[in-house]
Amino acid sequence: MKLIGIGFGNVVSAERILSIVSPESAPIKRMIQDVRERGALIDASFGRSTRSVIIMDSGNVILSALPPETLAARCTENSEEGGIEHE
Repeated sequence: MKLIGIGFGNVVSAERILSIVSPESAPIKRMIQDVRERGALIDASFGRSTRSVIIMDSGNVILSALPPETLAARCTENSEEGGIEHE
């Protein structure tokens, strides 16, 4: 399993990520609210402003303080270099 850092020592499985988006648009804000009400929201921003929203294949949504470009670059690095391997 390949893991990527999403900030503040938190990691997620790179293979389970569906998309990484900016939280600015109204549809994404509505999605965050719906997921929060369902109890499937994970806030990994540690009180900082949310700069990216990670949508997982499990239905969970993760908020991160890192920008989407940084997370995408980490995903790309992992796929090119083999990533962080954990079993």
